[in-house]
Amino acid sequence: MNVIDDPDVLESLSHDDAEWAPYGRPVGAVRPLTTADVQEVVAFCAERQIPIVPRGAGTGLSGGANAVDGAMILDLSKMNRIVEIDTENLTATVQPGVINDDLKKAVAEHGLWYPPDPASAPWSTIGGNVSTNAGGLCCLKYGVTRDYVLGLEAVVGGPAGAYGTVVKLGRRTTKGVAGYDLAGLFTGSEGTFGVITEITVRLRPARREAPRTVVGAFGSVVAAGEAVAAVTRAGLVPAALELLDRTCLRAVEEWKHLGLEADAAALLLAQLDTPGDEEATAVAGVFRAAGALWAEQSTDEIEAEALFAARRLAYPALERLSPVLTEDICVPRSKVPQMLASIEEIAARHGSTIATIAHAGDGNLHPLILAPAGDEQAKRAAQAAFEDMLAAAIALGGTVTGEHGVGLLKRAGMKQELSPAVLAMQVAVKQTLDPLNLFNPGKVIG
Repeated sequence: MNVIDDPDVLESLSHDDAEWAPYGRPVGAVRPLTTADVQEVVAFCAERQIPIVPRGAGTGLSGGANAVDGAMILDLSKMNRIVEIDTENLTATVQPGVINDDLKKAVAEHGLWYPPDPASAPWSTIGGNVSTNAGGLCCLKYGVTRDYVLGLEAVVGGPAGAYGTVVKLGRRTTKGVAGYDLAGLFTGSEGTFGVITEITVRLRPARREAPRTVVGAFGSVVAAGEAVAAVTRAGLVPAALELLDRTCLRAVEEWKHLGLEADAAALLLAQLDTPGDEEATAVAGVFRAAGALWAEQSTDEIEAEALFAARRLAYPALERLSPVLTEDICVPRSKVPQMLASIEEIAARHGSTIATIAHAGDGNLHPLILAPAGDEQAKRAAQAAFEDMLAAAIALGGTVTGEHGVGLLKRAGMKQELSPAVLAMQVAVKQTLDPLNLFNPGKVIG
């Protein structure tokens, strides 16, 4: 176990990628290698009332891994061992520091597939994905992280026993309803109930054929949103249906020179993995009928890979240009056009530059609000636009966070979305499972 007290390293471990989320000064950081190490740290901190802030790769975008003053940072990135790949039962058991893409590559060698694929998959950890219930590009058809978590090992306290107690939650079987779904409760809990030290996930057989890609270009972002709604009405279920606006495309092209055409106001990228060309042809037809400037099926795997690489690189490409405040709203799929129109209206009203990327097929939009460094007026406008978009999403029957989590940035929005009775239930669960308020205090329920 590695104990860290170097000020520069501590500074880097004190926050995630949420540009404007506040963070405090920790007393130190520890990099455990085993569950026993985590137990020792939790027991030590509990005796001294030192808050514990677990973190993985720090790719979060809501401040969920940010330090509070006097906290101990528990950096789980070195707990990165794939414990088991069970090819007979289609499961994998991993430590929380395993990188998402590393798990995908490991199971692919056995002809298997782990579908959850957040845009941060090359860098983010499975533990972080579980803590935020991460979504991703393929969740439209294949579901989010919670749909793949079978069981967890966690270091906890409270009703389970002394702080530092290890519990096994969930199961390894395909089915099981013995008691409440505590593994499901911990998934998406953002480290506020305990420290996850091992995860068992379900796998799928690898896809038999390379997915087909359909690209549609649109004269406006709202028109692209209308096409998304039309795909849903047509009963088509792509594996992924992503939106990138012109600002995102140009930022990626100027950075990576992928040869992208960045003239359209927005592109829709659909990935289809049903065998044959029929589904891809149907999606291209829907795009054209919805008013696409053009829509084509890509027969070039390299070209298709570049397009989806652009989607994954959009956030860091924009971050190179300016500090970015990232939204994570989700609305019913039929409301995507209205939400996109609201984003444009909010940007104009506040004089803000807002680029938009989206898991458009499931209504999860990521407007990215740019504000030049040192421009306090632009920063205030961005924050006001951020709050207005939360209100607009709630008004359309949506939610303030689809996959990034509540962390610090969405606490006020969550209080708008949930009723006082439901908020009281949330607080009661936290107080019961963590009566000392030791685990990641100040996050989610605040």
